[in-house]
Amino acid sequence: MVEICTTVDTPVGNTLLDEIEALLARYVVYPGVHERVAHVLWIAHAHLMGCWESTPRIAFLSPEPGSGKSRALEVTEPLVPRPVHAVNATPAYLFRKVSDPEGPPTILFDEIDTIFGPKAKDNEELRGLLNAGHRRGAMAGRCVIRGKEILTEELPAYAAVALAGLDDLPDTIMTRSVVVRMRRRAPGERVEPWRMRTCGPEAAALGERLSRWAASVADRVGWPDMPEGVEDRAADVWEALLAVADLAGGQWPDRARVAAVALVTRSAERPPSLGVLLLRDLRVIFTEDQVDKLSTADVVARLHAIEEAPWRDIRGKELDPRGLAQRLAKYSVRPHNLKVDGRVVKGYEAADLADAWSRYLPAEDAHPSPEESATSATSATEPAEGSGVAAVAQESDRGRAELATAATSCTVCGERLHAVFVAEGFTTHPACDMSGTPGANREVDR
Repeated sequence: MVEICTTVDTPVGNTLLDEIEALLARYVVYPGVHERVAHVLWIAHAHLMGCWESTPRIAFLSPEPGSGKSRALEVTEPLVPRPVHAVNATPAYLFRKVSDPEGPPTILFDEIDTIFGPKAKDNEELRGLLNAGHRRGAMAGRCVIRGKEILTEELPAYAAVALAGLDDLPDTIMTRSVVVRMRRRAPGERVEPWRMRTCGPEAAALGERLSRWAASVADRVGWPDMPEGVEDRAADVWEALLAVADLAGGQWPDRARVAAVALVTRSAERPPSLGVLLLRDLRVIFTEDQVDKLSTADVVARLHAIEEAPWRDIRGKELDPRGLAQRLAKYSVRPHNLKVDGRVVKGYEAADLADAWSRYLPAEDAHPSPEESATSATSATEPAEGSGVAAVAQESDRGRAELATAATSCTVCGERLHAVFVAEGFTTHPACDMSGTPGANREVDR
């Protein structure tokens, strides 16, 4: 964690972020406290773009219109440096705005589903800007004709981007974003009306103060310590936000880390891809049947028999042996000749699937429920013949299972409670308790 200096800037930063949070809470209803904390830190990080190796996107998404996504962008506008609304903006305009000598803009992109969703058409350049522009030094190459000469030029693509739209975005954007799942306001949730002419000056004054504070602490930016569970792409997303929290001081370093763990954990709870769902169902089939190999025909029949699974209707077609082989080939799993019931047939072995299971399936999927554990405890040391698949599935997650059982459990779902939550006094997961605050001192979102 970056060392916090005891200068006049530190309490100013802490107080300033508190004021920005209070302003946002007046006009936007968030799904929880953690999303509001992330929004505040994202706004502050936009004033320090020259300090980061990468910039996270913040994506306000909802299943239905009228959920406050556009309002979140409107309130953000006066708080960030050089804001640019990107609705109907051409790629050429945005690339040249990013190249502005005065500094990169903060792009506020509403109706992003028109760029990535089913209504999208020729938007490859905009998608390229959003995909690549999160990394410092990213360039867009272009050919320029000057007279009779054809020259090349490189335009910077690095810029802070806030997105708002319906439904989900491609994984290339989702994994680089702090995702805020907006919802329509409940009858008891109230916010103040936002009008730029009356509310904008107050927000703009906060934005100017934030800009001055950022300039005063830019030379003290350090690389923050990441909480357990925030790693790889998630660490890239949260690095700049945690660094801002460390610079601000006060309660912000702790609040930021709790928010990071909560939102990273929640993002991992997205519905699995079709490929991961197939791997999961295959592990269930092999484990339930207590076998280490199955013919392709048996695998397809068992998949079709799973209720509410998509295998009998994938875009109007049933999953057949060829489709099964094609989908598993992505995970380096291929059918081969097996001897089953005295016959040589094409099929799959649990050992061939074990590596994919260990890499792509969550640890909890490999372990039985408490009731199943109790009934099978007496036979755990002497597995039945042909039950090697269960041992294969469980062995790959043994270390994580031991760690999980040693941790404090959530009082609602009984699953492992992260150490950061325990340290903060939480007794439930944020997903189990949407208030997101510890103990009896529960904060009510405005």
